[in-house]
Formats: sequence, C-alpha cells, structure tokens
Amino acid sequence: MRHAVAPAESVENNYFAVTNLLKICTHCERLSKKDLGVRIPRPLGNGPSRFIPEKEILEVSKVDARTQSIFEDAFAALGRLDNISLVMGFHPQYLGSFLRTQHYLLQMDGPLSLHYRHYIGIMAAARHQCSYLVNLHVNDFLQVGGDPKWLNGLDEAPQKLQQLGELNKILAHRPWLLTKEHIESLLKAEEHSWSLAELIHAVVLLTHYHSLASFTFGCGITTEIHCDGGHTFRPPSLSQYCVCDIANGNGHSIHHNDSLGNQELCGEVEVLMERMKQLQECDDEEASQEEMATRFEREKTESMLVATAEDEECVPSRDISRHFEDPSYGYKDFSRRGEHMPTFRVQDYSWEDHGFSLVNRLYPDVGQMLDEKFQMAYNLTYNTMATHKDVDTSMLRRAIWNYIHCMFGIRYDDYDYGEINQLLDRSFKIYIKTMVCSPEKTTKRMYESFWRQFQHSEKVHVNLLLMEARMQAELLYALRAITRYMT
Repeated sequence: MRHAVAPAESVENNYFAVTNLLKICTHCERLSKKDLGVRIPRPLGNGPSRFIPEKEILEVSKVDARTQSIFEDAFAALGRLDNISLVMGFHPQYLGSFLRTQHYLLQMDGPLSLHYRHYIGIMAAARHQCSYLVNLHVNDFLQVGGDPKWLNGLDEAPQKLQQLGELNKILAHRPWLLTKEHIESLLKAEEHSWSLAELIHAVVLLTHYHSLASFTFGCGITTEIHCDGGHTFRPPSLSQYCVCDIANGNGHSIHHNDSLGNQELCGEVEVLMERMKQLQECDDEEASQEEMATRFEREKTESMLVATAEDEECVPSRDISRHFEDPSYGYKDFSRRGEHMPTFRVQDYSWEDHGFSLVNRLYPDVGQMLDEKFQMAYNLTYNTMATHKDVDTSMLRRAIWNYIHCMFGIRYDDYDYGEINQLLDRSFKIYIKTMVCSPEKTTKRMYESFWRQFQHSEKVHVNLLLMEARMQAELLYALRAITRYMT
C-alpha cells in the first residue's frame, strides 16, 4: 500500500510547520487566543528527547542535507515525522535503512493484513509498557480500518491474535525458553492457525517493536505535541515563563561538558582507548577453547547479577496492560530464580547462515533489509571517540554487541569474553541491561552516568547497537524454534 508523495516544497513546509509547533512564543499565543479564540496546546516534553537538548537534535536536520531529505521522504510516506526519526537523524545512513525496513513491514505487500500488523505492534510495545509506540499504532490501526473493539483489550481481539500472546511474552523477556512446541501450537490451531509466512511476519514485527521500545526508553523519546500525553491546555505555573521556552532547551538540565564534570572525568576516554590498545596488542596470546568457554560462562552469570535500575517495580497502567497477558512475567524473574540458562552457540545456528535465508524464503526481501540494518548498526563508525579522531572503534562495538547476546545466552566461540570487563564499566552495563531487558525502567540519571565525556550522537549510536543486537538475539531464538519445527 503506497501513499501519494507530496511535492518536495510542500513537504519541507509541512516539516518546518511541525517543528515550529514547539516554538510558539507567549506573545504569539496571546494573539492567537485573542484573534481566533483557539485553545493553544502547550508541549509537555523538552523537544524530541528528555535526555538530549532539543537544539542539538534540530541542528542536525538543518545542516545535513541527507538527513533533511530522509525526513522529507518519511513525512511524505507516513504523513508525520516522529520523534524517533528526529533522534535517529544523528545517523542518517542508519535512519534510511531503518525507515525502509519499517515501511516495508507495515505498508508494503506481505502475508499479514495492515490492521493485523499495527495490532501486533501494539501488543509488542505494550509488553514493555511503551505508551509512546502503543498510541502511535492505535491511531494507525484505526486509520487502516481496524475494529475499535479490539482496543478494549487482547481478549476482544480475534482468537488468532490472542494465541500470539504467549510468543510475545516469551520473546520479549526470556526468548531462550522458546521451543518448537510453541511454534506448533500456532501452526496447528485448526481454524485459528497461522501459516509459516504469517508467523515469520509476526515474529519480525514483535522483535522489531520490542527492540524499538528499548530505543524509545533508552533515548528518552517524548510524545509529540499532537498526541495523547504530549500537550496540555493549562497555563504555565510561572507567569514569566512559557512552557514552550522550556521546550526549546532553556530549562535547567545537566550538561555533559560542565567544568565540574570535566574535572571529575578527566581521562575517562583516554583510559578506554588505552585498554583497547592493550587488548589489540595481546591478540597474539590466544586462550584455550576451555578458557574461552569459562570466560563466557562467567560473563553470562555476572550479567544476570547486574541490577536493572535499582530493580524498581513498574506497574503497567490499565491502558497498556489490557493489550497483553501476564504482566508479572519479566526478565528479572529468571535471574532471581537462579535457573540455568542454556548456551546458544552461534556456530550451530547463526543469522548469516540460517536465519537470514529462512526469513528471505518465507517473507521475500525482508531478510535482506534486516541484514542491511544489522550490518549498518554494527559497522557504523566515524572513527571518533569524544574529541579524539582516527580511532578504530571496532573492538568496542563488538564488545557491546556480544555483551547483549551474552545476556541472552548466545555465545561466539571465537570471541574472548574477558574483553567485556576491560571495556564496559559497571554503570554502562547497568544501562545496557536495563535498556535491553527492562527498558521501561531506564532513567535520565542512568543515561547520563555512562560515557560522560562522549557526545549525545555517540550515545544514540550505542542505543542503535543495543536495539539491533537485541532484535537479532530474539530473532535467532524464534527462527531456530521454527527451523526445528520444520525439520
């Protein structure tokens, strides 16, 4: 299903109209009220992100022609430019790949009907209490003709979608528990059965929105002014301030580069770079296979002991919890019970050798798009670290990616997991685990506590890595279970 593309000039005008909604001054607001009698919504959020100054985000789109072009294409295709895209705009090469994939999954020809796709997006986002994504897809679901009754709760949706609830739950929190029996129950449900192609489409959507919920919380994405929870009609509490002034970056916030912070953190980047250099020099001293396996098991066990956001309880609201079952089910339960997590060896089942071809066979072109997106996030580099240039960051990127897979029990035989403790400090590990496993608990304090000398664009890059590594981990478990069922 394609949308008509508006002329470039009108798209650009629309785009600036959208962003300028955030910049209504008190004088203009009073004129509007006086002359038109219109109630003007005031934004509740500080720009597209609670964690990143709005000025930094909007500057990117002004100076980068490629980013501007991608924004215009997104606006033409979707009729909106969401805050996720604005924040991803720090990395236009990745953003283009992301938007192409998402557009294909939601709007182009595929096994599932359009309203099913958006409803599955709602189910997946609700699993992590991500009201931002839930509201986005509630609107899209209704626009493509979805039955409003389904939005009363999962028990009002068709039996076929209800049966997806168990898969949604396991994939979101403990994908290692997924078996071929779970797949069989969906494919052999008599009149409510899923076809293999439909199931692949559903699995890709579920993993896409679980991981996108991680990115949404990890970057502190705020609700757009025109959406529920994005505005208020109340007057500002202080007469000398307009809420829009605060939204334009004039509020009080913690800056990365304040003088006190620099004194405390002097040398943080240099220490990390020195460790990378030492590890590269030690590459010749290869550990035995037994030692490598031991290091993996040690890191896997330690990762389960890392707390997520002080283990705070997050009780979902009725608006969110009605879209999924068993709200108490989560990642933390697993680590607390001390159960053994089996190891998933990539040499036995990998994305490159197995998952990619299965997806591409049952849902043509999607395997290729996902592969491009994974590679884009993993290989993306500007050869910089904070203020340093000409830096090879591949070792650091691999440590981040492999740590996330390690938390899911996935092992690469050729990787030395001893590197992870050298390169990722505890505050960073807490942020990673929270964002990947319990994203709804991510806080601004956690975002600010890791890599404090780095640029916001570098932290957004980290979030892209975390999102894609998480999605691939979930996909590997799901596709392996489907392959086992098929054989």
